[in-house]
Amino acid sequence: MALTKAQIVASVQEELHFSKSRSAEIIETILEIIKRTLENGDYVLISGFGKFCVKNKKERRGRNPATGEDLMLNPRKVVTFKCSGKLREKVNGS
Repeated sequence: MALTKAQIVASVQEELHFSKSRSAEIIETILEIIKRTLENGDYVLISGFGKFCVKNKKERRGRNPATGEDLMLNPRKVVTFKCSGKLREKVNGS
């Protein structure tokens, strides 16, 4: 099951005793800061959690799976995430 933004807002509301609207505002602000930082080409490092980076993908050859037709995929940017050692340990239960 995926953790949704609404569930995060509810958790912040419950744990910090903020109103629902204040909790939603805090989460939205944090997400906007992260988006803006990544848009500018910078990385986001959250200690104990991980690092979000924007990587450039070059033009490459691809194939349409429906028709089998070869085509060229345009260059693009992708967001990557590398988890911290602490998070990896928690996920693996060590």
